[in-house]
Parts: sequence; structure tokens; C-alpha cells
Amino acid sequence: MGTAPTILIIDDEPDNFDVIDTLLDTEGYQLSYVSNGEQALALLKAFQPDVILLDVMMPQMNGIEFCQKFKSHPQWKHIPVIMVTALTAKEDLSKCLALGADDFISKPVNGVELRSRVKSMLRIKKQYDTLQETLRLRENLSEMIVHDLRNPLTTIIMATEILGMAKFSPELLQKKTDAIVRSARQLQSLIDNLLLMAKLESGKMILQRTEVDLFAICYSAISDLEIFAEQKKLKLVVSLPAIGGSVSVDLNLFRRVLDNLLFNAIKFAPYNSEIMLCADYPKPGRARIQVADSGPGVKEELRQKIFEKYEIGTPMKEVSQIGLGLAFCKMTVEAHGGSIKVEKNEPKGAIFTVEI
Repeated sequence: MGTAPTILIIDDEPDNFDVIDTLLDTEGYQLSYVSNGEQALALLKAFQPDVILLDVMMPQMNGIEFCQKFKSHPQWKHIPVIMVTALTAKEDLSKCLALGADDFISKPVNGVELRSRVKSMLRIKKQYDTLQETLRLRENLSEMIVHDLRNPLTTIIMATEILGMAKFSPELLQKKTDAIVRSARQLQSLIDNLLLMAKLESGKMILQRTEVDLFAICYSAISDLEIFAEQKKLKLVVSLPAIGGSVSVDLNLFRRVLDNLLFNAIKFAPYNSEIMLCADYPKPGRARIQVADSGPGVKEELRQKIFEKYEIGTPMKEVSQIGLGLAFCKMTVEAHGGSIKVEKNEPKGAIFTVEI
């Protein structure tokens, strides 16, 4: 459950706070009270409410003066302010709104009106918070994508520069060529994931289903990623069905799901450990794929969350973790009418299971 919305009441009359407290008692809000604008400004340096109920007629600093200062502050101006006022002249109310108030309610306060207006302002605040979180995630994602694009691109540039400097033995030449190919594939994979996810989310991706042999597609995926496993001295344990079976899937998308799961297993598996790939047909026309490793695993409370965009499991140094690969897998599998889940791999690690 989320944290209860917080409301700051600024009023020089304690009895008015008691009235509002009574009228909002059933809503589950957290109410705070200060008796003047100066106290409110001091409090706001350490505490930011979701909505402010502001009395207009106060000594020292009236509500209009407070609102003017409050709304000029870049860190506070997005917080909705409801003026609570005995003023009835349209000029006075217009001045309140012109100085930044988002709404007003007249005294004596009516309970139904108060609750409705507070809920309306809370919706606005929630929309703002959601937008800011989206912008923050987008900024973080951009930084991570730039970082992930830069790494393989740097490898390609350095390898090609070295190759142009001098003659090499066939072995070293092959090593540098392999590094260029691997890095280029990483770039292509990241870009393809971004493009395909955009299509899946927009509903513009149309599945091109064909009958696919599990043995063939799994064997092909293992062969293409074997070079990455060899770098960490990983043993690939494979259990595949006999040649000749089939399942109806989009070959391109389904292969990318396999690639993502296997590449994740390679990334998180410790050196000199094992990765397991199992595939079978539990029923005619159905397929099940399992990929297991002995890495850090996924905490139980994260086993649903890691399939969301930009979410990661256990952060690891020197391991690229954008949080798109598993989100892509989930979108693709569900587009096929299937499911994907992760479980603990005893004694340690994770098992990802795809059923289509």
C-alpha cells in the first residue's frame, strides 16, 4: 500500500483546523498544522505536502503573501494550494488565483465540497508526480543506453585502430576481428530491443507465426552465444527435444527471447560455472523453455518487478543492467499468449521459465 496523502493546513485559528480535521477524518489523510505563513515556509524546507489548505486572512503574513512567495519557489510551485477564505468579492478571489492558488473554498467550509476539491487537487498532484517519475526514468534510461552503446562502440573503434597500425599474427587478427563482431552484435541487439518494444507497446507489432522446431532454434541460439560463454569458461548444459517437433511462434521475436535469457544467464553466471538450457513440448502445439544459472539469483520480492521496464534485480559491478531485456521477453511471450516467470535455482541462481 502507498503512503497516505499529506495535507498541510495553514490557519491562525486552531478551531478551523479542528473543523477540517473532522470533515476529512474518514479520508485517511495525514494532516499537519501551522498557525502562520512564516512557520509554513520554515516547515517546507524539510517537508513537502501533497496539498496545502491556506487561510487568506492571517496576521504577520496573510495567505496571499504566502502564496506569492510559495509559488515563486521552483521546488514548491507544483504543490496545489486551496485557498480557504471568507472573501466573496470576485476581485479578491481573482487575485488569489492570479498569484498561484489552484482552487478556493468559501467559509463556512462544507464537508462534501472540501473533500471533492481536495481529491481533485490530489489527482493533479499525482499526475505531476507520475510525469516527473517518467521523465526521471527516461533520463536515467538515456544515460544507461548511452553508456551501453559507448562500451561496444569503444571496443570496435579501438580494435579497428589497432588493426590499422601494424601487421599481426593470424591468431591475434582473429581475436580482434571476433571482438569487433561481438561488439557489433551487442549494439544491434540493444537497438533491436528498443525498436521491437516500441512496436509491441504501440500495438503495431503483428506476429508472423511459423512452425518452429525447438531443437533447431535452441541449437542455433547456443551456437551463436557460445563464444561469450567461453570467455567466462562456462559449461553449457543442454537438454533439447528430438528433431521434428514444432510450435507456432514468430521466429524472429521468439529467437530474441532466447537470446536475451541466455545472454542474461551468461552475464550473471560466475566464472567456471554452469548454464542450463532445457526445452520440451509439454503438450502438442505447446513449448516450454528453461534457462538456469548459478548467479546471484532474484529476490522473491523482485520476481514480478524485474519484468517491468527499467527494473533490475541485484545490481552487479561491471555488468550492464538497463532493465529492458526481461521486459521485452515478457511483452513478447504474452503477445504469444504465454507466460514467463523466475524461480530460485537451488542452491543459488535463477531459473527462467517460458511457456507458450
